[in-house]
Amino acid sequence: MEHASILALYDRDMREGAQPDSPDARVERAGRVVRQISSARGWNGVVWSDLDEASADAAITEQIAHFAALGREFEWKVYGHDLPMDLGRRLRDAGFTAQPEETLMIGEVAGLTLDAEPPQGIRVLPVTDAKGVDLVAEVHEKAFGTDSSRMRHQLLARLATDPDTVVAVVALAGDTPVSAARMELVPGTRFAGLWGGGTVEAWRGRGIYRALVAHRARAAVDRGYRYLQVDAMSTSRPILERLGFAPLTTTTPYVYVP
Repeated sequence: MEHASILALYDRDMREGAQPDSPDARVERAGRVVRQISSARGWNGVVWSDLDEASADAAITEQIAHFAALGREFEWKVYGHDLPMDLGRRLRDAGFTAQPEETLMIGEVAGLTLDAEPPQGIRVLPVTDAKGVDLVAEVHEKAFGTDSSRMRHQLLARLATDPDTVVAVVALAGDTPVSAARMELVPGTRFAGLWGGGTVEAWRGRGIYRALVAHRARAAVDRGYRYLQVDAMSTSRPILERLGFAPLTTTTPYVYVP
């Protein structure tokens, strides 16, 4: 896998050519910025920019004004290769708060290890309805310690209006949900994104996360996708590398609250 060319393809298809991530969202280009506008329960933010030292501050000011007029908190997703090189510093100076850095990892499905199975006593079920979404939300809150209402709203909407673009699974120990994850398929591209993979703390280190990655990877192969993309935290990066994913760059969310 040639990293530079894959990163350029990712930027073109998944960022500059981004598609809305929910039925109540739209993607629009504003000058040298591509942004998503959604409801207050959806994701609002900047997904791509083509800026330089002369244009960056004005673009930042413009986006702050735009989202503030909508009454929306929003996120500016900055990648390690984005220009200008001090874009993160400029965002902080403008009032944004940096979130923990993650690693953009890409795996070509033909080269991934897909035979990882869940450990004994764990069953993996597809999520297709509100009951299943509730289980995913329960895992999300226990695994990450964060509110799951936005994720729940988006997943319910995707399953209801465009179920062919999402694969969600939950791992159960008996009747107890212990891990969950989803995959978002982007029509017209070669990329599928792995999101929300999390395991309840008491069940970590048993291979469940690895099994859910492999499960979704097999689903991507069945649907004809070539690449899998993950914004990986430091805890999941070693697992993904063992499965065949490669780090391409970093990504840091910068959040602005009006």
